[in-house]
Amino acid sequence: MARADRTQKEGGSAVMPMSARRSVPVMTYHHVSPSSGTGTTSPKNFESQLAWLKRFGYRTLTSMEFAAHLDGKPAPRRSVLITFDDGYLDNWVYAYPLLKKYGFNAVLFVVTSWVGDGPARPHMGQGALPMTPSHRVCGELIEQGRKDDVILRWSEIRAMQEAGVIEFHSHTHTHTRWDKHGPDGKLANIERELRLSRQALSDNLGVASEHFCWPQGYFEPEYLSVARDAGYRYLYTTRPYGQNRPGSDPNHIFRFDVRNRRGDILGQRLWVAAHPVVGSLYNRWQLWKRRDRSHA
Repeated sequence: MARADRTQKEGGSAVMPMSARRSVPVMTYHHVSPSSGTGTTSPKNFESQLAWLKRFGYRTLTSMEFAAHLDGKPAPRRSVLITFDDGYLDNWVYAYPLLKKYGFNAVLFVVTSWVGDGPARPHMGQGALPMTPSHRVCGELIEQGRKDDVILRWSEIRAMQEAGVIEFHSHTHTHTRWDKHGPDGKLANIERELRLSRQALSDNLGVASEHFCWPQGYFEPEYLSVARDAGYRYLYTTRPYGQNRPGSDPNHIFRFDVRNRRGDILGQRLWVAAHPVVGSLYNRWQLWKRRDRSHA
């Protein structure tokens, strides 16, 4: 057995091998679009990021491979998980063809009640493209009932899943933060959200997985049992300052937002996130800074 893959002894105590301490960074995107604004990465920078990953030998995990890592089977070196939230049209128009070009895959947490029917629209490389507005404008159109203008259709979702490029999981049915609606019926509403979302995925894709992402990453401790009862085992947050190591708690999967930067800058963030020592120190420093500011 290779030295790096076995437990070593130093001073009479067991030392965990590097592979058993290696974290898999989970990257979060919302939009890949020429429109500027919060939560948006330009197609140019997204391609730069994918090209950087390809150049330096990174591999993207499927949800099943990532689950095996959390369950205790260390993922290969330079593994990452790419995730998208909500299910915006630009994920089909720009992100999907670029992921396919570089041979990478991703996970998308979709708000199922927002998804409509109809034929697949053109994506990059297929001629005239649909408009893909900013995150703010997308929110306004969704509020106005014009979801189909900015959200994926089931036909587009099936095409991406059948191509083996993007797989789809639950981000609830309506993306409602029920904690903001008072305590009455909160858990019952969350249970309903999870059940309807799971049913929509099963009806339209033939399968509903054990992976789930909380809206805005927010959850309370009592939510966890509701999610588990609904059939979800791997629960994703928007908390960036933690590490996803083999054997980590699947109820608290850490993710960080990818900024609209070049690939080499993303590479620096990935190196820190994956390193078992540097990443841990960085996360502790960031959490200390936030606690310090909150008490200022």
